[in-house]
Amino acid sequence: MDSTRVDRWLWAVRLTKTRADAAEACRGGHVRVNDTPAKPATPVKPGDTVRTRVYEIPRIVEVTKVIEKRVGAPVAVTCYVDHTPPPPPPEERPAPVAVRDRGAGRPTKRDRRMIDALRPGAPGEDPSGGG
Repeated sequence: MDSTRVDRWLWAVRLTKTRADAAEACRGGHVRVNDTPAKPATPVKPGDTVRTRVYEIPRIVEVTKVIEKRVGAPVAVTCYVDHTPPPPPPEERPAPVAVRDRGAGRPTKRDRRMIDALRPGAPGEDPSGGG
């Protein structure tokens, strides 16, 4: 076997939880094989580069072995070489955004404290980190 469908391969090497998730990612334009958008039936072979964004996680992998059946995690990682860059350090990540349900009304005192705690350098925050 020298090639297989990209959706089947993504599922077999455990980059997606289900084959349906892999096919949906392909149809949504979140999978590229050798920098061209991939349909679920796009063939992959050893040496191909697969770029995917599944479950909000971007991955760049190079195919080293083609498999069609799902295997255990220790075997699956031998089927590709991961070229994904490491995630940015925490200080470069965007700050979390306070989200409130629509129609929830004004924030209570407790809600306000939790919102303020999310802001860096908030007045109620101790800069020394002590209690």
